[in-house]
Amino acid sequence: MTTVLIADDQPLQRFGFRMLLESQDDLSVLGEAANGSEAVHMTAELRPDVVLMDVRMPGLDGIEATRRITAAGDRTRVLILTTFDLDEYAYAGLRAGASGFLVKDAQPEELLSGVRAVATGDAVVAPSLTRRLLDAYVHHLPPSSSTDDQQSTAPDARLSPLTDREREILTVVGRGWTNTEIAARLHLAESTVKTHVGRILAKTGSRDRIQAVILAYDTGLVTPS
Repeated sequence: MTTVLIADDQPLQRFGFRMLLESQDDLSVLGEAANGSEAVHMTAELRPDVVLMDVRMPGLDGIEATRRITAAGDRTRVLILTTFDLDEYAYAGLRAGASGFLVKDAQPEELLSGVRAVATGDAVVAPSLTRRLLDAYVHHLPPSSSTDDQQSTAPDARLSPLTDREREILTVVGRGWTNTEIAARLHLAESTVKTHVGRILAKTGSRDRIQAVILAYDTGLVTPS
């Protein structure tokens, strides 16, 4: 059973999410928060698997709430809800530790699959949207994050635990390839790819696949096309 906390300042929106989620045998809503402060408090108390987090809420917004939740180090993962798929707040959400994005007017099945994906540590968005989001996101990084000089003279320490194969796979994960695409293009079994991805997440301390994509950009393994 995957447990969910809904954080949104609109009562009708929360009601709709609850009705949809509770129609599924494998999903359970633990509570509802009307603002970021409530979301942080209720997450610490209830420890849900996933928080559906609206960005724009009164008082403490969804970005700062996400930052505080992920900083606590619990297993809870945050799925950011945005009005538009390239909402500027989405990039701040990535930095704050969100595990993915969902557009508020997404189809019901997309919301359900998104919650399940985040709960298992997978990416929520389709590879094509991942590429678009991250290509835009990288322009929000500080200019000093990854320059050619830094890459050549001081390799990022976060990559040092990785084998050559793991670094290769992290690179293509950063380009938005799915496990199936990686297996086909690198001539590996899909189960082997999953094992490699799991080791990459563990070695780099990445919470999930989305965070691994960010790491690939941050360290210069992948650059915007």
